[in-house]
Amino acid sequence: MIHQADLTSRKPNSSFQAMEWEDRFGAHNYHPLPVVLEKGQGIELFDIEGKRYFDFLSAYSAVNQGHCHPRIIAALVEQAGKLTLTSRAFYNNRLGQFEKFICELLGYDKVLTMNSGAEANETALKLARKWGYKVKGIPENQAKIIAVSSNFHGRTLGIISASTEGDSTRGFGPFLPGFVIIPYNDTEALAEALQDPTVCAFWVEPIQGEAGVIIPDHGYLAAAKNLCDRHQVLLLADEVQTGMCRTGKMLACEHEMVRPDVLILGKALSGGTMPVSAVLADDDIMLTIQPGEHGSTFGGNPLACAVGIASLQVLIEENLADNAHRMGKIFRSKMEEIRTRTGIVGEIRGKGLLNAIDIHPTGNTTAWEVCMEMKKNGLLAKPTRTHTIRFAPPLVITEAQMLECCHIIEKSILTVS
Repeated sequence: MIHQADLTSRKPNSSFQAMEWEDRFGAHNYHPLPVVLEKGQGIELFDIEGKRYFDFLSAYSAVNQGHCHPRIIAALVEQAGKLTLTSRAFYNNRLGQFEKFICELLGYDKVLTMNSGAEANETALKLARKWGYKVKGIPENQAKIIAVSSNFHGRTLGIISASTEGDSTRGFGPFLPGFVIIPYNDTEALAEALQDPTVCAFWVEPIQGEAGVIIPDHGYLAAAKNLCDRHQVLLLADEVQTGMCRTGKMLACEHEMVRPDVLILGKALSGGTMPVSAVLADDDIMLTIQPGEHGSTFGGNPLACAVGIASLQVLIEENLADNAHRMGKIFRSKMEEIRTRTGIVGEIRGKGLLNAIDIHPTGNTTAWEVCMEMKKNGLLAKPTRTHTIRFAPPLVITEAQMLECCHIIEKSILTVS
């Protein structure tokens, strides 16, 4: 039934009104900073009132190429005027082009295109189980997947069945069986879990982003891959957040020269313009799934493929991995100076432009308070734990911009402390 209402779809005329409408008509499943953004370009964002901010979140690393990159927007607009969706009931002229480009770039036989990172992770789980039954010979309905504590791969019911976080799982059971949880960065625990012959996969983030940018010991991924190979188990690498040059290389796994059996990508695969994700694997894994066994209406649509190619080309041709490496070193060096001067900054962690700082939990200052002060001073970041702030600006940031932003961070920390 249609109720009487103002159906003119007028835009909010102030930040206050925009936030009031979201609070009144939207679900309360997020706790955003109180800022209403209207425009973006490069590493800059602007609110309704026209105030400028530096973006140090990049939509959780989805905007690695910077907001509204002209090459990506041009590809989006051009393709949108031709054809946006056919479904996979038919071929389209862009899907094969994208598949060839990304497979040759990353060195895999096949790719399966989806939309969100969560869908890509679910796809990887299904592939691992199907491979376990058809190739490894695990008895039907007995396949297990090893996951790690404090993981974050998405919020679907299948994914949260392997979560150890109360906010993700509380009130959503019963959960999917078949997951074994071990500590992160613990090869001995992995070696023990792999003794079970019904294990088909080990599912891991090369760096745990949502957990607070937790970086494992160097050699952890390489050791995990060797163990998995020894026990005929697939290594599933969730690079949705760490991939696409974020850590200073195209893929975070490259820091240890590890090639995952199943590679999971998303976020910056579209440069922040629309949902695009992908799962890559070789034929012996990917071709275990046959027609009718998995798919997506929007997965592999022509618009997404055009955007995906442009987004990858920008990363490569603008050398954004190298820039992420250089700017990350500057950022962490400046954070060390701030830690010395302020006394409330604890551990500093990061690789490339995926970084985090801890605010000393012994004091009265929280990460949220620091983020609110940074917002006031023109920089946007978000806590990922009570006392942890994640910093992940677009990879197009310049040295001058980085130094200006580090000054804002220091000023904000000094003010709240």
